[in-house]
Amino acid sequence: QVQLAESGGGLVQAGGSLRLSCAASGRTFSAYVMGWFRQAPGKGREFVAAISGSGGTTLYADSVKGRFTISRDNAKNTMYPQMNSLKFEDTAVYYCAATRAWVLVRGLTYDYWGQGTQVTVSS
Repeated sequence: QVQLAESGGGLVQAGGSLRLSCAASGRTFSAYVMGWFRQAPGKGREFVAAISGSGGTTLYADSVKGRFTISRDNAKNTMYPQMNSLKFEDTAVYYCAATRAWVLVRGLTYDYWGQGTQVTVSS
């Protein structure tokens, strides 16, 4: 069982930056691929980025490529989504999730999900 908890959300002006955290419980954090998703009001949950268990491989949605980065510290059981050059359309609830299967990273079939953290970008 893995429990995930996001933090770091808030209100930021367009063009600004925000760093989220996703803390995981358990002793097998490095065995999990970590995903990062978002859900804007009235829309479905969409893939943002993913990072392999070792942190050596990352994948980004085209909409955030070059602006967002994802990293992890397995010693601290924590993933760090970094968001730069934020746009109004980045406003959403952001979720982290864990899965053992890299092949599934863009989908929603993750084993564990956090409760989400709100990010609001003012124009």
